[in-house]
Amino acid sequence: MPTRLILIRHGQTRWNLKKRYLSFSDIGLNNKGIGQAKQLKVRLDKEKIYKVYSSDTRRALNFARIAFRGFFVEKTPELREMNFGIFEGLTYKQIMKNYPVIYKKWLNDPYSITIPEGEGLREFKERVARALKKIVALHRNKTVAVVCHGGVISSFLNHIIKSKNFWKRIPDSSSLSIVEYRDGKPKIKLFNDTTHLS
Repeated sequence: MPTRLILIRHGQTRWNLKKRYLSFSDIGLNNKGIGQAKQLKVRLDKEKIYKVYSSDTRRALNFARIAFRGFFVEKTPELREMNFGIFEGLTYKQIMKNYPVIYKKWLNDPYSITIPEGEGLREFKERVARALKKIVALHRNKTVAVVCHGGVISSFLNHIIKSKNFWKRIPDSSSLSIVEYRDGKPKIKLFNDTTHLS
């Protein structure tokens, strides 16, 4: 029996709706995000989930508690989104107005450029990979759900397939992606599935 990791991006927030960069700011779900969690609950009710982990941010934690009602949700700070530093809370237009040079460089080569006051993508990837590998090691041959963030999921999937295309693998709100481990080797079985959303 494989070890299955169900990676779930939290539901929508008001900052997501306005396309603001959101990392460590503790913004909660909006009404749509709450509804998305309820829809995911229906989708996963038949899954035999052994354990649920979540980023310790309010948007992820509340989403997990709705989608997995009745489960103890283990808060895991290492699963927080990447720290966007001076870009935090700003929209694309605002960043282009205030920090055009560093922003363009970061978009073109996020692995080489660190946002001022933020987190480097290499350090972020190491933080995420370490946390998820630990979760996998603790629950061999079980199915584990992890509610986290778009950047976290993209970073981990890129780590698995040894890709640096960070922007290509950022999943949608309330989506699920599945990684299966057989003989210790991970394989992406599903990516960015939102079929549960009406």
